[in-house]
Amino acid sequence: MTTAAIVLAAGGGSRFAGAAHKLLADFRGRPLVAWAVEHAIDAGLDETIVVTGAVDLEDVLPAGVTVVPNPRWAEGQATSLQAGIAAAEASDHAVVVVGLGDQPLVSPESWAAVAAGDAPIAVATYGGRRGNPVRLAREIWPLLPAAGDAGARVLIAERPDLVIGVACSGEPADVDTLEDLHRWS
Repeated sequence: MTTAAIVLAAGGGSRFAGAAHKLLADFRGRPLVAWAVEHAIDAGLDETIVVTGAVDLEDVLPAGVTVVPNPRWAEGQATSLQAGIAAAEASDHAVVVVGLGDQPLVSPESWAAVAAGDAPIAVATYGGRRGNPVRLAREIWPLLPAAGDAGARVLIAERPDLVIGVACSGEPADVDTLEDLHRWS
């Protein structure tokens, strides 16, 4: 059974008031998105897929990742999730672990722990609170939303019988604003 990491990095970052798109903003000496992608790679999964959209990230992504453009990124996160799932399906992966490009402090250990979860849906938990990344087995991919901005949250809420929590270390904070960037830098 092969597993792909999917980093969703397609959004417009509309709440971020910095000089550049938030994913390209400097975070501890590198572009913000580079941290999330590197941590996904360091988890040692079979492939790392990065879904892009609002801004070109190719110059800041490491070699070896699969870049999947989402021309429908403005329609919501579900379209990016679907683009990543389609790429994973094309590569015949059985499982994906999905995280966000604006969460630079989610550790490789969290990605790996969630990937090892033993349920159709495994959700990282931090101090008992759910966060990212999220493991999604192939059997539930057809149940994921195709539109909207909720990604897998809708399915997780509707089908708690499919979900387990996986205790993780690290920090799941996402960088949505310039203040967030300064707070976590």
